[in-house]
Amino acid sequence: MLANDGPADQNGSSGGGLALATPPNPGATAVTPAAPSRGAGWRVGGTWLLTRILLVLMVTGVLKIAPLDVTTDVSVIYHSWFRVLQTGTFPMDDVTWQYPPGAALVILAPGLLPWSYLTSFFVLCGVFDTLAIGMLLRSGLRRGRSLAGAWIWVIGVPLLGPTVYCRYDILVTAMAVTGLLVVLRRPVLGGILLGVGGLMKLWPLLGLAGTPRGRRTRRSWTAAVGAVATLSFLLAAGMNGAFQFLTFQADRGIEVESLGALPMHFAKLFGAWHGSVTMNYGSVEFLGPWVPVISKLAMGATVAGFAWLLYWRLRARRWQPSTTYDAALATLLIFTVTSRVISPQYMVWLVGLAAVCLTVRGTSQRPVAVMILVATVLTTLEFPMNFGQVVNSMPWGVTILASRNLTLLAATILSCRRLWRSTQGPAPVAVEQTEEPAEPEPTYPVRPGIAYEQSLLDDIQHG
Repeated sequence: MLANDGPADQNGSSGGGLALATPPNPGATAVTPAAPSRGAGWRVGGTWLLTRILLVLMVTGVLKIAPLDVTTDVSVIYHSWFRVLQTGTFPMDDVTWQYPPGAALVILAPGLLPWSYLTSFFVLCGVFDTLAIGMLLRSGLRRGRSLAGAWIWVIGVPLLGPTVYCRYDILVTAMAVTGLLVVLRRPVLGGILLGVGGLMKLWPLLGLAGTPRGRRTRRSWTAAVGAVATLSFLLAAGMNGAFQFLTFQADRGIEVESLGALPMHFAKLFGAWHGSVTMNYGSVEFLGPWVPVISKLAMGATVAGFAWLLYWRLRARRWQPSTTYDAALATLLIFTVTSRVISPQYMVWLVGLAAVCLTVRGTSQRPVAVMILVATVLTTLEFPMNFGQVVNSMPWGVTILASRNLTLLAATILSCRRLWRSTQGPAPVAVEQTEEPAEPEPTYPVRPGIAYEQSLLDDIQHG
């Protein structure tokens, strides 16, 4: 029988000591349980392929889940930005350009492929989707790890419907997933990937919030800052208006899908709010009464959330292999729910980081990942299936939106609570056998890969 001294939900990768009373299962050791079977990996890959075929059918219009055509964001908006960027300047006069300068690389990339802009963009989405599932499978098939993260990605991405392949967020998410999965073993490479991703969409930089104290934090954060600074300089030197997007934020309203929009939706239902709903800075937003106050409250909530994260980091006593990933998800949830905008594509960010968390058996975020999947389904019901009802604050649309946003709020609170609890208390102490075995037990040598995992855990706990 195995005696585990760690918490019940921190087995496997938690680094808790194990006392062996009988020989372990084939492939298992005292350090980590056996790796998932190759057959399980093939099942994940086969299901991924089937779901992506279904997704391509939705994107190409063969299967329609809503009358709204979401591909126009690529064929019209992205393509028009592509033409402007080709001239060596950013879309300085287009307030819908709300992105850091690294986004130009994504918008220009389809032009390198031989097909139409729309088709080439879909191909890039498929390539980066493949990269993400490949990295999740690679991580999940190691000893002590889990394929649950790969399953989250397989299931969660198509739950967003065609929207997920009609926004460039899946490319950035794949880069963030890759960066997070390598940041503990290769801090410099992980920092560079997260830094480059951050220059495309900002949020991947939040993945560095939970890196373990010591040299890994110094190396990964320095690499991220270096990547951001270098790429920013090159883009600013080579193109005009790289940071013009920063001037497009002051007059933003409250986007109709955000958590802060709920009071105005409910007020409109009862005829108590008389502002306007209009396309503003590239999204449908509320403008008028209450908006300035709610905007300030949202900003205050963001500041408070990140202050809590700083407090958590200073007070955390125990770092486990899952802590870096769990903290990244909690940070992103805070950033998302306190934002003035919650666009549908934001959900692929959360699905990606939830998938990374679940590659580690000892993650504290399992129930949070389930809530994110529920919120993803509700997001697709809200957009594109019932977006008109949301914009017009109709009962069914408001019900779906409120359910989605409150689910995300509950997930944020639960994520932070479980992150806090998982990093408090002393580090686990190995259980020692007090009785000599009747017969000599066979030894089970730790293989080099497992020894490296244990060394990594020891560095995290003591470094």
